[in-house]
Amino acid sequence: MKKQLLGILLASFVSPAFAQTTINRDPQIAELVAQVSADSLRAHINGLVSFGTRHTLSTTTDARKGIGAARQWILGKFNQYAKQSGGRLTATLDKWTLQADGRRIDKPADMGNVMATLKGTDPNDNRIFIVQGHMDSRVTNVMNRESDAPGANDDGSGTAAVIELCRVMSKAQFPATIVFVTLTGEEQGLLGAEHLAERAVNEKWNLEAVLNNDIMGSNNSNETRIIDNTRLRVFSEGLPGNLMKDTTGRIGQIRQFGNENDGKARTLARYLKEVGERYVENLEVVMIYRNDRYLRGGDHTPFVQRGFAAVRMTEMNENYDHQHQDLRTENGTEFGDYAKFMDFDYLRKNTAVNLATLANLAKAPAVPQTVTIEVRNLTNSTALYWKAPASGKVRGYYVLMRETHWPFWQKKFFTNKLGMTLPYSKDNYYFAVQSVSEDGNESLPVLPVPNLR
Repeated sequence: MKKQLLGILLASFVSPAFAQTTINRDPQIAELVAQVSADSLRAHINGLVSFGTRHTLSTTTDARKGIGAARQWILGKFNQYAKQSGGRLTATLDKWTLQADGRRIDKPADMGNVMATLKGTDPNDNRIFIVQGHMDSRVTNVMNRESDAPGANDDGSGTAAVIELCRVMSKAQFPATIVFVTLTGEEQGLLGAEHLAERAVNEKWNLEAVLNNDIMGSNNSNETRIIDNTRLRVFSEGLPGNLMKDTTGRIGQIRQFGNENDGKARTLARYLKEVGERYVENLEVVMIYRNDRYLRGGDHTPFVQRGFAAVRMTEMNENYDHQHQDLRTENGTEFGDYAKFMDFDYLRKNTAVNLATLANLAKAPAVPQTVTIEVRNLTNSTALYWKAPASGKVRGYYVLMRETHWPFWQKKFFTNKLGMTLPYSKDNYYFAVQSVSEDGNESLPVLPVPNLR
């Protein structure tokens, strides 16, 4: 059976005389992807760099320099785009005061995340999707709030991507809500993300996915000297991030049924890879099976720790000469996070992956409910059942299937019923179910729960 499946899959890659691969793109999403502009992204970066430093503890009263001026500039951008949204986009500065912590906050700090909310058009759909990057920057000393810290790539690239996504997507309509966020305090300890993730919990947001963008606009690495703008990393955790607080027996279920590789974040990463590569040419989304890099952290982590589906997107080859560096030249090497070291077409492609994923998610129906797999009898077939989603117009459902060792979904089967029986053994494959909209947009996959009674 394995050889038969692989043969079917490999047929997509042989010469046209033997097979033909068809990629179905939603015309609206394809049109939005085409509007993402490298020149526009460059302008956003130049605007951010112009504030000298965006250190979290820098001035909030100077109109031209520091984090305060930067966040007002971003807020102005969001308000500008709100004028083209037909009243659906609203922008705000989510402010709070953080007390000194004896670590990376040495005095009470005036904090603020800049947020733009594109309200969904379906009043029955309360799903929220977040795309974010962090606006703050730093030099070598994490407490240095005075020296210039351009932060063009870290994380001007992620912030510029969020601004550009808001510019393009605010003109479109989606059933679900999309929130564009530029976070503060990442370099001081993921402070803005902690604040936002806690809000999501306390306010009981139906938050289905968080796309975190951090360091995604450079195509080359120091040391290895690799130059490549055709690959983008997505970091995802395999297990649910809040398992340490589990009181429901989920750990035992995960071990029993072998779902260590199918947590919410990993499921989102697979989805991002499939949809992103569907719409963006000359780019491979590379899944990294860990939450983040060694010695580093990202703003997706506070969401993962609270049980939300959150992933981090980062360039394939990082250049540490241009991250967390004082501006200087040593032995002929220029250090510093300047825009001149970036590849704006690469940033365009990486931004477009975000757009395709967000748009496909927000246009799709909600996920199918109560997805179960029949395991009460010894069979060589697999029966799955589910209930209709809580919101959205459904054309039907995809049942996804992959071998247990395979990293991505290999086959999909369409049905307009609330159940399906497949001639494949449940013991040898993983399965999941997606809702599909009338335009062909797929929800996130839901893995079935074994029906043991």
